[in-house]
Amino acid sequence: MENCKISIIVPCYNQAKYLSETLDSVLSQTFTDWECIVVNDGSSDNTEEIANRYVAKDNRFKYVWQENGGPSRARNAGIANSTGDYILPLDADDLISPGYVEIAVDCLSRFPGIKLVYSKVDMFGNENGLLELEEYDYEKFIWKNCIVCTAMFRRADYDQTNGYNENMVHGDEDWDFWLSLLKKDDVVYRIDEVLFHYRIKDKSRTTDLKQGHLDDTWIQLCKNHPEVYIPYYNQIIIFHNKMEEGLKIVEENLFLKNELDRVHSSHAYRIGKFILKPFSWLRNRLCFP
Repeated sequence: MENCKISIIVPCYNQAKYLSETLDSVLSQTFTDWECIVVNDGSSDNTEEIANRYVAKDNRFKYVWQENGGPSRARNAGIANSTGDYILPLDADDLISPGYVEIAVDCLSRFPGIKLVYSKVDMFGNENGLLELEEYDYEKFIWKNCIVCTAMFRRADYDQTNGYNENMVHGDEDWDFWLSLLKKDDVVYRIDEVLFHYRIKDKSRTTDLKQGHLDDTWIQLCKNHPEVYIPYYNQIIIFHNKMEEGLKIVEENLFLKNELDRVHSSHAYRIGKFILKPFSWLRNRLCFP
């Protein structure tokens, strides 16, 4: 570990109100040979002011600005400007415990067979508690991500990929990158300790993804990684058809609900209900079917 340097990559798009707390969690690390690159992804808030305050405070912080291009481009830009042997992405609203970097780099340094290291996760903000993630298993992982974005990997392994894919416009760019980074027999290690803290907000890219873009994201993953998913072609066809059927049912139910709400709120419906109210009372009293 003596000659290792860690690059912590913090993309930031209009998250200035959380950025100081995140960068303070970097400053608290027990492992001190790190650099932290804050990438301002075209923010319209005071991200630049806060980032430059930390640059002035500690020369291990660096600041990069780019026109808004999304988290994938921002992470790639940060890594392109980094000099570390190991990379740790960290979103601008999340936190890491003081021992995270030290424990993670120790795992990668002492065990060359490990490809990726992450920790247990808890939530804070609008929700609190342990974030329940399944144990990593490649055969399950290709269908459902269980690795958080703040996981440590070697820069040399990153250089063997094309980086974070900018076509993941609806989110899950970290899952897409893990699919590029990891092969079936690679070792992924989860530290049995909560060292990463995931902020839950009212509205996020993750909730947006769940609400409307799961199908698009899934199709994009398959397009980006045909070598992973082609062996499962039949399962994908069945899965995708089921997903489409499910989406149609949801859309139809939503349409019917909206139509029913529209009718119930109409002026004519309310008048009719008022006129018929005595007859409804009489029917109930006489037990008519």
